[in-house]
Amino acid sequence: MNTKKTLFTTLALGAVYLMKNKETRDKVMNGLQSFTKAKKPSSTI
Repeated sequence: MNTKKTLFTTLALGAVYLMKNKETRDKVMNGLQSFTKAKKPSSTI
């Protein structure tokens, strides 16, 4: 149970940090977008 509490606390602190820092938030969003684009299968037949 203590591990879950620590995990949620860490996630909450990370979310607060991202909400406060626009530069960091933009970097994370760009990284996620490029990751999802790289994972999409290309449909060339």
